[in-house]
Amino acid sequence: MFVTNESPSSIKFADDPVLLERVMSPYKDHCKYMKAATLKAEGNFAEGEYLTGNANFQIPESCYIDDTGHFNAVEFNLCYNQLMYYTIAKAVKEQAAEMFSHWDMGMYWKRQLPDILIADFNSSFRRPLDSENFYGEIEFVASRSIRTLQYINTLIRFTDDGTGHCEGAVKLAIINS
Repeated sequence: MFVTNESPSSIKFADDPVLLERVMSPYKDHCKYMKAATLKAEGNFAEGEYLTGNANFQIPESCYIDDTGHFNAVEFNLCYNQLMYYTIAKAVKEQAAEMFSHWDMGMYWKRQLPDILIADFNSSFRRPLDSENFYGEIEFVASRSIRTLQYINTLIRFTDDGTGHCEGAVKLAIINS
């Protein structure tokens, strides 16, 4: 389900703590679960361009409920959002993706919350995940535009150092594209 091929056209961008802090600024302090992230860009989107964001996460305490003892759907969604926003921001900053080549950082900051929407969300939990220390990977795998909407299909997975695993498929809609 996840593309992991390395190719000569692959470019990796290191963790950017300043950008991460800015991307996370809309979140309340106790909801900032993503601790570090990287971006890999490969190819040309029209001919098979892939964006992959990888991140380290930690949820010391759930932001909304007493400890359930496991990573759950609400935390999945929050972690997805944080990694997705960072991946797009880093791609815009580095001009690493054709699909965002007409954006600049000013445009990204204006659009981060109001214009990037989840149109369809599917998650599946395979094995309980250690929410104290886990990893996320998002892939932007397809894009299409219809009038003023841009739809982007993404795949997401979270794993830990043990057997914890959950994954999903999320369709984004970017309005006013």
